[in-house]
Amino acid sequence: MKFAIVPVTPFQQNCSILVCEATRRAALVDPGGEVDRLADALQQLDVTLEKVLLTHGHLDHCAASEEVRQRFGVPIEGPHRDDQFWLERLPEACAQMGFPPAVAFAPDRWLDDGDQVTVGSEMLEVIHCPGHTPGHVVFFHRALRLALVGDVLFKGSIGRTDFPRGNHDDLIRSIREKLWPLGDDVAFVPGHGPMSTFGDERRSNPFVADQRFG
Repeated sequence: MKFAIVPVTPFQQNCSILVCEATRRAALVDPGGEVDRLADALQQLDVTLEKVLLTHGHLDHCAASEEVRQRFGVPIEGPHRDDQFWLERLPEACAQMGFPPAVAFAPDRWLDDGDQVTVGSEMLEVIHCPGHTPGHVVFFHRALRLALVGDVLFKGSIGRTDFPRGNHDDLIRSIREKLWPLGDDVAFVPGHGPMSTFGDERRSNPFVADQRFG
Protein backbone atom coordinates (compact mmCIF):
# COMPACT_ATOMS: atom_id res chain seq x y z
CA MET A 1 0.00 0.00 0.00
CA LYS A 2 1.06 3.55 -0.64
CA PHE A 3 -0.48 6.84 0.40
CA ALA A 4 -0.62 10.50 -0.51
CA ILE A 5 -1.60 13.48 1.63
CA VAL A 6 -3.70 16.33 0.22
CA PRO A 7 -4.26 19.26 2.62
CA VAL A 8 -7.73 20.74 2.10
CA THR A 9 -9.99 23.50 3.48
CA PRO A 10 -8.86 26.69 5.24
CA PHE A 11 -8.00 24.45 8.20
CA GLN A 12 -5.38 22.68 6.02
CA GLN A 13 -6.69 19.30 7.13
CA ASN A 14 -4.73 16.31 5.86
CA CYS A 15 -6.95 14.26 3.59
CA SER A 16 -5.11 11.00 2.92
CA ILE A 17 -5.45 8.86 -0.18
CA LEU A 18 -4.73 5.20 0.56
CA VAL A 19 -3.87 3.14 -2.51
CA CYS A 20 -3.80 -0.62 -2.90
CA GLU A 21 -1.03 -1.06 -5.45
CA ALA A 22 -2.21 -4.54 -6.44
CA THR A 23 -5.73 -3.46 -7.42
CA ARG A 24 -5.31 0.31 -7.98
CA ARG A 25 -8.28 0.81 -5.65
CA ALA A 26 -8.20 3.75 -3.25
CA ALA A 27 -9.86 5.25 -0.19
CA LEU A 28 -10.17 8.88 0.85
CA VAL A 29 -9.58 9.35 4.56
CA ASP A 30 -11.28 12.44 6.01
CA PRO A 31 -12.38 14.43 2.95
CA GLY A 32 -13.16 17.76 4.56
CA GLY A 33 -13.66 19.73 1.36
CA GLU A 34 -12.34 20.68 -2.08
CA VAL A 35 -13.74 17.63 -3.84
CA ASP A 36 -12.54 18.80 -7.27
CA ARG A 37 -8.99 18.93 -5.96
CA LEU A 38 -9.32 15.46 -4.47
CA ALA A 39 -10.76 14.15 -7.73
CA ASP A 40 -7.76 15.57 -9.60
CA ALA A 41 -5.40 13.88 -7.13
CA LEU A 42 -7.14 10.53 -7.67
CA GLN A 43 -6.86 10.98 -11.43
CA GLN A 44 -3.16 11.82 -11.20
CA LEU A 45 -2.58 8.68 -9.14
CA ASP A 46 -4.55 6.67 -11.74
CA VAL A 47 -6.69 4.94 -9.13
CA THR A 48 -10.36 4.05 -8.69
CA LEU A 49 -12.00 5.40 -5.55
CA GLU A 50 -13.56 2.57 -3.55
CA LYS A 51 -14.73 4.22 -0.32
CA VAL A 52 -14.48 7.05 2.17
CA LEU A 53 -13.03 6.41 5.63
CA LEU A 54 -13.72 8.85 8.47
CA THR A 55 -11.77 9.20 11.70
CA HIS A 56 -14.30 11.52 13.34
CA GLY A 57 -17.23 13.83 12.80
CA HIS A 58 -15.72 17.33 12.87
CA LEU A 59 -16.59 19.38 9.79
CA ASP A 60 -13.04 19.88 8.53
CA HIS A 61 -12.65 16.09 8.33
CA CYS A 62 -16.00 15.03 6.93
CA ALA A 63 -17.91 17.95 5.36
CA ALA A 64 -17.32 16.74 1.79
CA SER A 65 -18.14 13.09 2.51
CA GLU A 66 -21.69 13.10 1.18
CA GLU A 67 -20.61 14.97 -1.97
CA VAL A 68 -17.92 12.34 -2.54
CA ARG A 69 -20.40 9.52 -1.89
CA GLN A 70 -22.83 10.93 -4.46
CA ARG A 71 -20.24 11.88 -7.08
CA PHE A 72 -18.32 8.60 -7.02
CA GLY A 73 -21.03 6.23 -5.84
CA VAL A 74 -18.93 4.90 -2.98
CA PRO A 75 -19.76 4.02 0.65
CA ILE A 76 -18.67 5.87 3.78
CA GLU A 77 -17.19 3.85 6.64
CA GLY A 78 -16.65 5.37 10.07
CA PRO A 79 -16.46 6.93 12.48
CA HIS A 80 -17.72 5.23 15.66
CA ARG A 81 -21.42 5.74 16.36
CA ASP A 82 -20.63 8.02 19.33
CA ASP A 83 -19.87 10.76 16.79
CA GLN A 84 -23.36 10.57 15.28
CA PHE A 85 -24.35 13.85 16.92
CA TRP A 86 -21.49 15.63 15.13
CA LEU A 87 -22.62 14.33 11.74
CA GLU A 88 -26.20 15.37 12.47
CA ARG A 89 -25.19 18.93 13.31
CA LEU A 90 -22.89 19.31 10.29
CA PRO A 91 -25.04 21.93 8.47
CA GLU A 92 -25.12 24.12 11.59
CA ALA A 93 -21.38 23.71 12.21
CA CYS A 94 -20.51 24.64 8.61
CA ALA A 95 -22.66 27.77 8.80
CA GLN A 96 -21.07 28.82 12.07
CA MET A 97 -17.52 28.33 10.77
CA GLY A 98 -18.05 29.86 7.34
CA PHE A 99 -17.62 26.54 5.54
CA PRO A 100 -19.47 25.74 2.32
CA PRO A 101 -22.90 24.26 3.05
CA ALA A 102 -22.96 20.55 3.84
CA VAL A 103 -25.79 18.16 4.56
CA ALA A 104 -26.12 15.90 7.57
CA PHE A 105 -25.45 12.28 6.72
CA ALA A 106 -24.92 8.86 8.22
CA PRO A 107 -22.16 6.50 7.12
CA ASP A 108 -22.93 3.22 5.43
CA ARG A 109 -21.02 1.51 8.22
CA TRP A 110 -20.30 2.62 11.76
CA LEU A 111 -16.97 1.32 13.08
CA ASP A 112 -16.10 -0.26 16.42
CA ASP A 113 -12.85 -1.00 18.18
CA GLY A 114 -11.33 -4.14 16.66
CA ASP A 115 -13.09 -3.84 13.30
CA GLN A 116 -11.23 -4.06 10.03
CA VAL A 117 -11.58 -1.98 6.87
CA THR A 118 -10.25 -2.87 3.45
CA VAL A 119 -8.83 -0.88 0.57
CA GLY A 120 -8.56 -3.17 -2.42
CA SER A 121 -6.74 -6.20 -1.07
CA GLU A 122 -5.17 -4.26 1.82
CA MET A 123 -6.52 -4.32 5.38
CA LEU A 124 -6.39 -1.75 8.17
CA GLU A 125 -7.29 -2.24 11.81
CA VAL A 126 -9.80 0.08 13.51
CA ILE A 127 -8.89 1.44 16.94
CA HIS A 128 -11.48 3.44 18.88
CA CYS A 129 -9.61 6.39 20.45
CA PRO A 130 -12.07 8.70 22.22
CA GLY A 131 -11.10 12.02 23.72
CA HIS A 132 -10.97 14.61 20.95
CA THR A 133 -14.44 13.37 20.07
CA PRO A 134 -16.20 10.41 21.69
CA GLY A 135 -16.40 8.45 18.46
CA HIS A 136 -12.92 9.06 17.07
CA VAL A 137 -11.20 6.10 15.42
CA VAL A 138 -7.68 5.48 14.17
CA PHE A 139 -6.78 3.36 11.13
CA PHE A 140 -3.66 1.20 11.45
CA HIS A 141 -1.87 -0.69 8.67
CA ARG A 142 0.26 -3.17 10.57
CA ALA A 143 2.53 -4.28 7.73
CA LEU A 144 3.31 -0.73 6.60
CA ARG A 145 3.67 0.45 10.22
CA LEU A 146 1.41 3.41 9.46
CA ALA A 147 -1.42 4.93 11.49
CA LEU A 148 -3.90 7.56 10.38
CA VAL A 149 -4.74 9.22 13.67
CA GLY A 150 -6.98 12.15 12.76
CA ASP A 151 -6.94 14.72 15.55
CA VAL A 152 -5.89 12.38 18.36
CA LEU A 153 -2.18 13.15 18.13
CA PHE A 154 0.05 15.65 16.34
CA LYS A 155 3.76 16.23 16.03
CA GLY A 156 4.50 17.96 19.35
CA SER A 157 0.87 18.24 20.42
CA ILE A 158 -2.44 16.45 20.99
CA GLY A 159 -6.05 17.02 19.99
CA ARG A 160 -8.25 19.63 21.60
CA THR A 161 -10.79 18.43 24.13
CA ASP A 162 -12.82 21.61 24.69
CA PHE A 163 -15.47 20.70 22.09
CA PRO A 164 -18.77 19.10 23.12
CA ARG A 165 -18.17 15.66 24.66
CA GLY A 166 -14.40 16.00 24.43
CA ASN A 167 -12.49 14.51 27.35
CA HIS A 168 -8.84 15.15 28.11
CA ASP A 169 -8.34 12.11 30.33
CA ASP A 170 -9.89 9.86 27.70
CA LEU A 171 -7.59 11.32 25.06
CA ILE A 172 -4.44 10.70 27.11
CA ARG A 173 -5.56 7.12 27.78
CA SER A 174 -6.27 6.56 24.10
CA ILE A 175 -2.79 7.70 23.14
CA ARG A 176 -0.85 5.93 25.86
CA GLU A 177 -2.87 2.72 26.13
CA LYS A 178 -3.97 2.19 22.52
CA LEU A 179 -1.39 3.88 20.29
CA TRP A 180 1.91 3.51 22.11
CA PRO A 181 1.66 -0.32 22.30
CA LEU A 182 1.60 -0.45 18.49
CA GLY A 183 5.33 0.36 18.50
CA ASP A 184 7.75 3.28 18.50
CA ASP A 185 8.52 2.66 14.82
CA VAL A 186 4.95 3.42 13.71
CA ALA A 187 4.73 6.54 11.55
CA PHE A 188 1.50 8.49 11.72
CA VAL A 189 -0.44 10.90 9.56
CA PRO A 190 -2.14 13.47 11.80
CA GLY A 191 -5.24 15.42 10.91
CA HIS A 192 -3.16 18.57 10.51
CA GLY A 193 0.53 19.28 10.08
CA PRO A 194 3.56 17.06 9.46
CA MET A 195 3.97 13.36 10.08
CA SER A 196 5.92 11.95 13.01
CA THR A 197 6.43 8.61 14.76
CA PHE A 198 5.05 7.30 18.03
CA GLY A 199 8.60 6.91 19.31
CA ASP A 200 9.45 10.55 18.66
CA GLU A 201 6.30 11.68 20.45
CA ARG A 202 6.96 9.39 23.42
CA ARG A 203 10.34 11.08 23.77
CA SER A 204 9.51 14.72 23.11
CA ASN A 205 5.78 15.50 23.01
CA PRO A 206 5.17 17.80 26.01
CA PHE A 207 1.67 16.41 26.55
CA VAL A 208 2.24 12.65 26.37
CA ALA A 209 6.00 12.02 26.62
CA ASP A 210 6.87 9.08 28.87
CA GLN A 211 8.79 11.32 31.27
CA ARG A 212 5.53 13.09 32.22
CA PHE A 213 4.10 9.87 33.57
CA GLY A 214 7.00 8.42 35.50
